[in-house]
Amino acid sequence: MTNPRRLIYLLISIFVTVLAVFALIRAAILTRGLDPHTQFYVPAPNHGAIEQIAQLASSGDQADASLVKMMIETPQAVWFTRGTSKSVSQDVRNTVQRAADKGTVPVLVAYNIPFRDCAQFSAGGATSAAEYESWIDGFATGIGNSKAVVILEPDSLGIIPWYNPFADRDTWVTNPNYEWCQPVEAEQATAAAERFAMLNYAVNRLKENPRTRVYLDGTHSAWLSASDTADRLIQAGVAHADGFFLNVASYQVNSHLEKYGTWISKCIAFASHPSSWGKGHAELCANQYFPADPNDFSTWALTDQWYADNVENQTLWYVERQTWWSTDSVLKHFVIDTSRNGQGPWTPTTSQPDAQDWCNPPNRGLGLRPTANTSNALIDAYLWVKIPGESDGECTRGPGPRGTTVDPAWDTVDPTAGRWFPGMVLDLAKNANPPLR
Repeated sequence: MTNPRRLIYLLISIFVTVLAVFALIRAAILTRGLDPHTQFYVPAPNHGAIEQIAQLASSGDQADASLVKMMIETPQAVWFTRGTSKSVSQDVRNTVQRAADKGTVPVLVAYNIPFRDCAQFSAGGATSAAEYESWIDGFATGIGNSKAVVILEPDSLGIIPWYNPFADRDTWVTNPNYEWCQPVEAEQATAAAERFAMLNYAVNRLKENPRTRVYLDGTHSAWLSASDTADRLIQAGVAHADGFFLNVASYQVNSHLEKYGTWISKCIAFASHPSSWGKGHAELCANQYFPADPNDFSTWALTDQWYADNVENQTLWYVERQTWWSTDSVLKHFVIDTSRNGQGPWTPTTSQPDAQDWCNPPNRGLGLRPTANTSNALIDAYLWVKIPGESDGECTRGPGPRGTTVDPAWDTVDPTAGRWFPGMVLDLAKNANPPLR
């Protein structure tokens, strides 16, 4: 006769195992990438593009007019940078409805966090945490049950007001210095913590929508170290997001970004999982600055090896066997902005007080076309997030005030941020890699 107590224990064990398997399957579904057949939305173009096409056509330059037309007919993001909770809700709803009518998925950029861009070319944003959270509520309501990819606050983790990376942290590194963004209007003691709290709120609120994918700011491979970026992402709530984005409005090449993003993903696992000897210590992760040399790509294999030795063979080994799932479902995914990286970053050829190599650099080109078919398990998509052709701002390269100083790279006063820049447009289109034609 079967022991009743043993039978009860057996049934309980089976029940718990079944629940665990369902939980793991659900987690794996939530962490897998976009459908590779996803078609992204093509929004209405900047009015300056229509004017430029008309001018080129009327002057008989049909070839360049055709290039600009092909550029604006490529899927691109829609940016939301202002408004009330009610107005942004309506604007987002209109966009996702137009995308759904075309059977496409919109890429929506939420860019309204307080102290946005630290009062630089793209300054602005909500005036308080409460106002921002209300705006995010409206943004999420506008999406509703529709499919959408949300690029949540470019630069928000690369530029944090009054941020001290090592303040109140359990680390042997001591650095009492705040980073450069120190707005006088922000409260020194709380500004950084409020930034992380607002991003956590935004992630959680947006993820209440079942078909919204959310990505946080991962900067790019020539900016923060992979370890620093991973640490900031953890604080910003990446555990509840779908992943992070790289290279928005920048020019770094895909080969560097793919390694950089992979290291960030592995560092997040290394510093987050309870089985890891590095739990809570993202600063221990290898990155593009050590043991690699950022100026010698051949040395980046050294950092690859560090992750092979310290993550894949330890942390992920444990996680994979505990979850009975593949490692790509453990790691956070990422997307890459390829809108302007076809020719890589700009190296100035003349000496300027401030090269501003990120600001309307000349001789650049469009990059890979947007697609979710990336052939890389961790890369959910290549996207055009920055609208190619829209100015980065009134670049001066150092001398003179903005708005009146001629940019020596273009021999003209650059348009304000977001305005159409015809000269740069033709550069990007003609230097596209792969070519537009």
